[in-house]
Amino acid sequence: MGAGETEMDKSRSATNLVVPTIDASTNVAADIDDVYGVNVWGAGMIKILPNGNIGLCQPEKPDEPPLDLLCVINDLKQRGIDVPVLLRVTNFLESRITQINEAFAEAITEAGYQGLYRGVFPVKVNQQAQVIERIVNFGSQYEFGLEVGSKAELLIALSQDLADGAAVICNGTKDSEFLSLAMLGQRLGVNIFIVIESLRELDLVVDVATKLNVRPQLGVRVKLTNQVSGNWAESSGDRSTFGLTIAQIADLIERLRAQKYLDCLVLQHSHLGSQIPDIIDIRKATQEACRFFSEIRLEGAPLHILDLGGGLGVDYTGEHTAGPNSINYTLGEYCKTIIETVKYSMDEAGINHPVIITESGRSCVAQSSMLLFNVLEATHYDSTEEVSPQASDHPILHQMLAIEKDLGPDRIQECWNSLRYYRDEMRALFRRNQVSLAMTARTERAYLYLINRIKNMLRDPEAVTADLQAALTQVADIYHCNFSLFQSLPDVWAIDQLHPIAPVQRLHEAPQRRAILSDITCDSDGKIDHFVLADGISETLPVHDFGPEDDYYLAVFFIGAYQETLGDLHNLFGDTNVVTISLMADGGFELVQEQDGDTVSEVLSYVEYNPRDMAASFKAITERAVQAGHLTASDRKTIMTAYSDAMNGYTYFEH
Repeated sequence: MGAGETEMDKSRSATNLVVPTIDASTNVAADIDDVYGVNVWGAGMIKILPNGNIGLCQPEKPDEPPLDLLCVINDLKQRGIDVPVLLRVTNFLESRITQINEAFAEAITEAGYQGLYRGVFPVKVNQQAQVIERIVNFGSQYEFGLEVGSKAELLIALSQDLADGAAVICNGTKDSEFLSLAMLGQRLGVNIFIVIESLRELDLVVDVATKLNVRPQLGVRVKLTNQVSGNWAESSGDRSTFGLTIAQIADLIERLRAQKYLDCLVLQHSHLGSQIPDIIDIRKATQEACRFFSEIRLEGAPLHILDLGGGLGVDYTGEHTAGPNSINYTLGEYCKTIIETVKYSMDEAGINHPVIITESGRSCVAQSSMLLFNVLEATHYDSTEEVSPQASDHPILHQMLAIEKDLGPDRIQECWNSLRYYRDEMRALFRRNQVSLAMTARTERAYLYLINRIKNMLRDPEAVTADLQAALTQVADIYHCNFSLFQSLPDVWAIDQLHPIAPVQRLHEAPQRRAILSDITCDSDGKIDHFVLADGISETLPVHDFGPEDDYYLAVFFIGAYQETLGDLHNLFGDTNVVTISLMADGGFELVQEQDGDTVSEVLSYVEYNPRDMAASFKAITERAVQAGHLTASDRKTIMTAYSDAMNGYTYFEH
């Protein structure tokens, strides 16, 4: 984030807003068609209100009135905080941490498991200070810890006021400085575990431990042979990047024994995978991890902590299936599967039940953040403007216009095929200089008018065949939106990650159009063309018409994991405004924190420009223009003011 929290921000951070309350018992109108599947993937947090707006609900207090998201946008605008804005909801984050810990506690009680559960949050999933501080705060009662994979992340962890029993798991490649910092942190009383990722790392660990006279708490990262399914399958299995193979584990044990450090090996780390869609994969991977645990114990290592890494997925689509963007299990089922599998395996091996650690990052934070932005304009690929035949029209245009009289429910495909043929023929004639620009333009207008007629007929779902659905996608609108895909939603571009997207308002109106979303960057890849809907995944998003004076807002949900920290500066669009709110019992909200988005000046400094030098150079250029008589002194002042204002402005579209 470019600009930090200012004194003005702090003075506003305790402000409460009370919005018109909505009866929680009627927070979804019975006659609203949930086109976007909000009440499926909303998970008790996102709902449609009777007025057609999106409502934010307290998942642990479903009887309290929801907060109207459009009221939030309008209130922020009055405060000078405009879209695009990243909105974090503290209640969602707190609720998810509570749910994970309580679900494990319930599974432990039901199974009669004799060990403990201690979760950790991987800092890499969202390193933002506000997020980490709240995770530590909300997780304190559960001794919830942190997982780090770099020196910078370790420094973050050491600066947090962690609960006494909270673990800090050190993964990743480590140099002597990293290891020294970790071991000195252990001296301070921090519950730090250094996970050995390679045999090369062992020599460094022993060297640093000897110099500091510390008996470190060591772990070993074991590569499981089981490979899970999903988008991140390659993070699991014996071809995964980090960890030791079976043969290397045997070598590690012997070298630890020889150097008298085997008694320090107390933790086994076995990363099950990331965003695992199938519960069967979780069970199989856990079983294999337990086999390694019991065998390493037999070799004399006093293992008593089993870290199963990540894997707990998020159901982005609400489909509840084992797909790339969904999961076929509940949180409770996930916890019970792990606890029961570990208990059975340890009982069979005659081993005391270990402390179980999981590194649920995505599942902790994904649902706690959303991106809010406005639609700037729309490009339509149809028209309501009728084109009447004229005597001077080209014969092909006459044939095209004659399609209208044949257009009916039983001949839609035939008419569509003919329409495309005639348009393509006229375009070919234009390229060969056989028809004029004016005649070609009339043909294009006729095409758009007839496309509109066909679209109206295809609003009946029973009339839409697979071929016609594909054809409709080719003539979908483009809604040009005020955000950068590469900055705020990089996984959508890079790995086709799906996030639920819906209009913030007018959900009680049937959407009359279909669109893809284009961002504000000058890049053809800056678009979203796959969407979560109630009836499945679609290549277009149902949207509403809007006028030039209308504010039409969209929200992308569940972006709290990775998206905030993976973004780049494509076209030099920086971080958006960030606002953290807490939902209040009366249906209002408290503005907890805000951070201004990057200014143009800040973004330029990230890519090695000096804004002061740039301004000085531009000033000299304008002065030369004055001396040459191209500008007046007054013109120079106006231009310099515009340059300065742009340098200090928001990188996104400003009203």
